[in-house]
Amino acid sequence: MSYRPFRNIGRLALAACAVSFGVASVSAQSTLPNAPSPSRVDIFTGYSYYGLHSDNKPSGEQFGSADYGAMGSGAYYFNRYFGAEAAMIANPNGNGDGFYGYYAGPIFRLPMQNYTLFTHGMVGGVDGVGPNNPGGVGYNPYNWGVGLLAGGGMDYDLPFFNHRIGLRLFEADYRYTHIDFGPADPTIYLQGGRANLNGAELSTGLLWHFGSIVPPPPVKYACAVTAPTGAIYQGDPVTVTGTATDLRPKKNVNYKWTSDGGTVSGDSNVAAIDTKTLSAGTYTVKGHVEQGPKPGMFADCTTQFTVKPFDPPTVACSANPSTLNAGDPSVITATGNSPQNRPLTYSYSSTAGSISGNTGTATLSTTGAAPGTTITVTCNVVDDKGQTASQQTTVTLNAPPPPPAPVTQSLCTITFDKDKARPTRVDNEAKACLDDIALSAQRDTTAKLAVVGNSEPVKVIGHKTDRKEKKAAEMTEKRAAERAVNEKEYLVTEKGLDASRVSVYTGTAGTNSDATTLIPAGATLDLTGLTPVDETAVKAVPRKPLGTKHHHKKAAMKM
Repeated sequence: MSYRPFRNIGRLALAACAVSFGVASVSAQSTLPNAPSPSRVDIFTGYSYYGLHSDNKPSGEQFGSADYGAMGSGAYYFNRYFGAEAAMIANPNGNGDGFYGYYAGPIFRLPMQNYTLFTHGMVGGVDGVGPNNPGGVGYNPYNWGVGLLAGGGMDYDLPFFNHRIGLRLFEADYRYTHIDFGPADPTIYLQGGRANLNGAELSTGLLWHFGSIVPPPPVKYACAVTAPTGAIYQGDPVTVTGTATDLRPKKNVNYKWTSDGGTVSGDSNVAAIDTKTLSAGTYTVKGHVEQGPKPGMFADCTTQFTVKPFDPPTVACSANPSTLNAGDPSVITATGNSPQNRPLTYSYSSTAGSISGNTGTATLSTTGAAPGTTITVTCNVVDDKGQTASQQTTVTLNAPPPPPAPVTQSLCTITFDKDKARPTRVDNEAKACLDDIALSAQRDTTAKLAVVGNSEPVKVIGHKTDRKEKKAAEMTEKRAAERAVNEKEYLVTEKGLDASRVSVYTGTAGTNSDATTLIPAGATLDLTGLTPVDETAVKAVPRKPLGTKHHHKKAAMKM
């Protein structure tokens, strides 16, 4: 008898166990927090297929596959991963072959969420029979031998009976069997000899879980204020809800509640606290849940709630209209608000005028108040707890409109086109205009006059040269200045105006004229295009008296 198969099978079983234990150890930390509570005992029943691949020596008769059968096993686990297993496999008939194996050995598993991987290695005894000879008659009777079995598989936990039932998706094992059938007996057609059988065992079926490695977790209890969700004020009903976890499904649950403030009621996981008599402050509620007197079957919880003092009221104050004439009324509106809807009382005051009203609106009378002043109105509210709030608004009384700003006034214009011999002299025809100018200046003694002399450009006779053009320009400027000075002379000497009230300029109008502007006090003359006249360099020519005759000279100037 050769022992090499035994050595190979032993090495294979030990290697499978070592690999499984290593995987379980390495994976324990990663799977333990989320893994389900594994069972203490697993019972498996199912279908088995046994495929043989060897023969009987020395006769050489081949054993056929025992292609149907049943398998049952039971495993007891010492901890989460390691246990001992016993199995019985029956393959009653496979082409004249039959085997009944009984095995025991260690098993290793790796529980995961809904799935479990396992590997095992077992030894035991096998009661076998066969094979048939080629003629179909004669076979070895049942005889006992030794067997080895090593392999593994995967289980899936079904969601039935609180995960107490599972499905073995597959179990694949290597199975070695050695049976010595003794010497052959030709008289009864027995082959005899030794059978060293190698084969694959494939199984599937149902798995039944019993017990638990991990004891039930202790009951946990947490409670919290669930209403109101915001701030709590005196008189608000407070609701506290307890949440218990890890309760035993088949045991009754009892709840109790206590509080160090207010009246607490409730015999379920929800309690109600009456806060009508509570002052502002923090209070503690205690909850107790119980399924039995043993440790782990009861738990306590605590939570707190805070009663806040009532918030003070607020008020907004406005006036309509906020700007008006003295003597007109204004409507004052106060919008009070109590965050907890306490009743409010209104009152008003003002720094001028008089105000009446004790609701959300009042009337401000501005009779007797000075125009141009600002009246401050105060809106007041007080709640039934004596808490107050104030807000102010203003009412502005219109001031009298200011006088219009002074502006310059253009007066009449005199011309110098008729007396060609004396083109800058003020003649009698200008008297009416000059009298009006003097009268305007006499009516406003604070006003000043601006006389602007203008002149048509003096023409150059003959061939134009730079020298002739320069002299013509100087003559034009000189005539404009003389006209302005001659008008001032008339207004000062004949109308008696103060010379300091009259300013003279030359302009750019391009006509032989004097334009006069009245400048009231506070007004400003636009000097654009005007040039002040140097009066020390220009000699005034007196106006021609009425009835006087003169010889006229030619006004043309030869250049």
